Amino acid sequence: MSSKKRPLLVPQYMNQFSCIGSACEDSCCVGWRVSIDDSSYKKYNRVQDKEMKSLLDKNVTRVRSNSSSENYAKIKMDDKGCCAFLTEDKLCTIQSKLGEEYLSNVCSTYPRVSNRVNGMLEKSATMSCPEAARLALLDPDGIKFDEIEESSEIRNMIGKTMDTHDKRMMNKPQRYFWELRIFTIQVIQNREYMLSERLIILGMFYNKLQDHISNHEIHEIPQLIASYTNMMSGGALRDLLTDIPAQKVIQMEILKELADERIIRGITSNRYLECFIEFLHGIQYTEEASVDEIAERYQEAYDQYYQPFMKEHEYILENYLVNQVYKNMFPFGDYPTVFDEYIMLVIHHALIKMHLIGLAGFHKGMDIELAIKLIQSFAKTVEHNKLYLKQVYDLLHKNGYTSLPYMTIFIKN
Repeated sequence: MSSKKRPLLVPQYMNQFSCIGSACEDSCCVGWRVSIDDSSYKKYNRVQDKEMKSLLDKNVTRVRSNSSSENYAKIKMDDKGCCAFLTEDKLCTIQSKLGEEYLSNVCSTYPRVSNRVNGMLEKSATMSCPEAARLALLDPDGIKFDEIEESSEIRNMIGKTMDTHDKRMMNKPQRYFWELRIFTIQVIQNREYMLSERLIILGMFYNKLQDHISNHEIHEIPQLIASYTNMMSGGALRDLLTDIPAQKVIQMEILKELADERIIRGITSNRYLECFIEFLHGIQYTEEASVDEIAERYQEAYDQYYQPFMKEHEYILENYLVNQVYKNMFPFGDYPTVFDEYIMLVIHHALIKMHLIGLAGFHKGMDIELAIKLIQSFAKTVEHNKLYLKQVYDLLHKNGYTSLPYMTIFIKN
């Protein structure tokens, strides 16, 4: 008898994704904490195999502070940051000895991210997985979406939920979540404009949207979307975008400050550390060099080595942004306002771009493999670290870097 099916919405790359196991150049069992849900923990307590029982008792411990049903216990990591159950072949002892059903919810579902909107399950992937990053980012035609079915027996960890039809949403901007999501993705994928221009247009839109929300003018949102859609199709914004200057010194100074926050917190991904060191060497960053000197070398790396590659491969960053928007339920994700959501989207893009420019300078060029390595290791190091992201958010607000003019500095080279 076949199992029941349920509908879900996915980016098309999810139809192709499957874990490549020991063939993967990185490991999702290294470099971060592995949480165990309460149901899996209780399963482990009932294991009969003596050898596995001993390993589980030794290496799985209860979380005593801020525990939850999903963060009920944790696996001890060794001195290299590896999961205690990771074999030399980069496979999982729990899965091989006990079966896939004994994997915790985190291990079973990674790198998949699941949300629910208006009762419909949505699934995508985090770019911290190399195979998912390749499938999502390297499609030159851009990310498209499919409604498919999956077995109702498949495990999912639901991250965010939203019901735009709820009566409580009638006078809230969330009422227009779908309209805002569609508009945002359409802007990011509009290749009549350079990607930097699309991001600036989004900033102008979300700045105006924030004003409407602050003034309780929720009913104005559909008209605002229509207005910007018309302006983009008519080319009315082009002259304005052309006149915005690039400010490489300020961009370099602020972005390096944000990256240093990451370094201060310590890096657990060797792949990212390699990229970061090469980024520094690529722009010849030293304590003795002035910001102006570093900015000149940064611009030189951009002009000579980064831009020639990105001119043909801008779809990589476009796909990254579309995936972020969909995965994080932008603009109603983790931050207080819709403009804050936009700010953090821009910061992710700007930090990735900054690293890529330095890497291009170091290697005297850029290629697809190097771009994937940076974006994947950046995602693993940064996107899964809520504390770091909060510190970046706080630093931006503390220093007054949260205005639209500052966003254009981060975006434009």
